[in-house]
Amino acid sequence: MKVILLEDVKGKGKKGDVKNVSDGYARNYLLKNNLAVEANKGNMKALEAKNNKQKQNAAEELEEAKQLKAKLESLTIELKTKAGDGGRLFGSITSKQIADELKASHNIKIDKRKIELGEPIRALGYRNVPVKLYNDVIATLKVHVTEQ
Repeated sequence: MKVILLEDVKGKGKKGDVKNVSDGYARNYLLKNNLAVEANKGNMKALEAKNNKQKQNAAEELEEAKQLKAKLESLTIELKTKAGDGGRLFGSITSKQIADELKASHNIKIDKRKIELGEPIRALGYRNVPVKLYNDVIATLKVHVTEQ
């Protein structure tokens, strides 16, 4: 019997897979526990529509990420902080501060975990900070740290 898995089933497959299993296993376990539905024409058409919708949503998210990348690369974020001799900061600039400044000055909300700052900024000057917006979309944000 062909079934469409509604959940991940250990040893059989992942959610959304179409598998051929024995009739008894399908009726007595998979269908009974709502882990799968029979792969008839209606259910196959629904699965295909769901997959198309997911592809369309992924394409829209990718397009939004590319637009946001273009916007971010044209911006320069300016952060003011206290500094000592030789341009060394008292403390450091973290990804959270960069995200907060983006939200405050440009009304762009980006999760601080997407700002890939290898280590906190501890000196005055300009820095290029990578921001991962989507799988293959990485924007470079210019950050200017000045003395208060």
